[in-house]
Amino acid sequence: MAKDLKSEFVQLCKNLQDPHLVAKFQQFCGVKGIFSPRASETDREKERLHNGVCTTYCPGEGENAQGDTDCGSDGPRQRKTTSDQNNPAEEDCINGLLNGTAQIPGDGETEGHSVKNRLSSARDGGESPMEGSPDNGREAAHDPSKQSESMDATARGRVKPLRKNSLTGDGGQEFIIENKFLFYLFTIGTELGNEMFFIVFFPFLIWNVDAYVSRQLIVVWVWVLFLGQSTKDLIRWTRPASPPVVKVEVFYNSEYSMPSTHAMSGTAVPFSLFMLTYGRWEYPFIYGLGLALSWSLLVCVSRVYMGMHSVLEVIAGFLYSVLILAVIQPLLDQIDSFYLTSPHAPLVIVTLHVALGLLAFTLDSWSTSRGDTAQALGTGAGAALASHLNHLLGLAPDPPLSELPFALQPLTAALVGRSLLRLALGVAVLLATRAVMKALTIPLVCRVVGVPCDDVRRARQHMEVELPYRYIVYGTVGFSCIFLVPLLFSYLSLS
Repeated sequence: MAKDLKSEFVQLCKNLQDPHLVAKFQQFCGVKGIFSPRASETDREKERLHNGVCTTYCPGEGENAQGDTDCGSDGPRQRKTTSDQNNPAEEDCINGLLNGTAQIPGDGETEGHSVKNRLSSARDGGESPMEGSPDNGREAAHDPSKQSESMDATARGRVKPLRKNSLTGDGGQEFIIENKFLFYLFTIGTELGNEMFFIVFFPFLIWNVDAYVSRQLIVVWVWVLFLGQSTKDLIRWTRPASPPVVKVEVFYNSEYSMPSTHAMSGTAVPFSLFMLTYGRWEYPFIYGLGLALSWSLLVCVSRVYMGMHSVLEVIAGFLYSVLILAVIQPLLDQIDSFYLTSPHAPLVIVTLHVALGLLAFTLDSWSTSRGDTAQALGTGAGAALASHLNHLLGLAPDPPLSELPFALQPLTAALVGRSLLRLALGVAVLLATRAVMKALTIPLVCRVVGVPCDDVRRARQHMEVELPYRYIVYGTVGFSCIFLVPLLFSYLSLS
C-alpha cells in the first residue's frame, strides 16, 4: 500500500513537471510559438541545453555532483549537461539561442533564415510559418486573400520578450499572442515579483500606511528570497524545455527553477501582509483573504504562462512559502523588537546578513540570482539599521497599542494626492540614490579588490565585486527609504 502511494506520488510529480503541460496551458491562453520543425527535433534528440544557455561540460559536474567546478573559466556560468544515459555530454553549444534552445550548423537554420524561408514557403503554397494553424497553411495557399489576411494577423500578433536574458543578453525568440488581455494580465502578475515592484510597494507602505507592518514584511521577504534562491542552488533543476514551451519571458531563463521564488514571494508577501494587518486595521476578513489569494494565484499562474516554471515548481514554491510563514510569522514581533531596542542589533544585523550572502555565493558558481539574493539581504540590512536609528532618535514612533484597531480613512482627493506626491518624490530619491551608488561603487570595489572594471558584466562575476556592490548600493537604498526620505518629508511638511 505504501509503495503504491509512493509510486503514484512520484508519477504525479513527473506529470506536473512535464513541459508539455506548460505548453498546453500556454496554447489554451493563446500563446503560440514559432519553432522550426528541424530545430525542434534537433533540440529534443541531439542537444541537452540547460536553462536556455550555451553549456560546456566540466569534469565532475552534473545535477547530482558534489561540489562545483568552473573549469577555470572567468566567464558566465557553465551549466551542467547530461545525456539520455545520464553520462556527461561534452559537445559545446554554438550559434546562439532560440527561445531557450540553440541551432546547430547543418541540422537547422538560423532564426532569421528559418522564419524568412517558412514565410516564403507559405507564400508559395507550402508550409505555413505557424505551428498549429489550420492545415499548415494549405487552406490559405488556395485563397490568396485569406493567405494575406492570415499573414497580416500573424505579423500583428508577433512579439518578443520584454527584457533580455540577464546572464547571456539573449533577446529570445518571437512568439504570437492571440489573447492580449491574458498577456497583459500575466505580465502584471509576474512583475509583482520583480525588483521594480518592491522598490515601489515597500516604500508606499512605509510612507503612507504602516511602518510597523512594513518592517516586519521586509523581514519575511528577505528570508523567503534567501531560502528560495538557496534551495534552487541546491536542487539545480533547469527551466522547462523549449520547445515545446514558449519562453514569453527570458530574463531569468538562465537560472535554476525549483522552487519558483516568484511563487514564494507572491505568496509570502500578500499572506503575511494580511496576517499582520488583520485586527490591526479595520476591514472585512473576506476582503483581506480574497486579495491575498488573488495576488498569490495571479503570480503563480503567471510563471507557468511565461514558460519559466513547471506546474510542480510553482506548487512547490507556494507550499514552501507557507511553511516558511508558519515558522517565521510568530517570531516577527520578537525580531522587530530586537532590531529596534537591542544595543547589539547593528552588529547582529550586519553580521547575519553578510554571512547569509557569503553562504548564498558558495552554493553555486556566479549568476544573477546570487546578486538578487545579496540585493534582498542588503536592502533588509539597510532597512533594519535605519529602523534601529529611528528608534534611538525617537523618530517615527509606532502608535500606541491603545489606538488599535486603526480605521481606514476615506479616500479623498487631498489624501490620494498627498500620498502620490510622497510616493513620487520618495521613489525618485531612491532611484537617484541607486543610480549614484551604482556609478560610484563598482569602480571603487574593483580598484580595492584588484579586478579590471572595463567590462562591468565580467567584473561583477567575481564574488568580491558583486557582493560588496549589492550590499553597499541596496543597503543605502534601504537605509534611505526608512530614515532619510522620511526626514525629507518632514522638512517639506509632507509627513
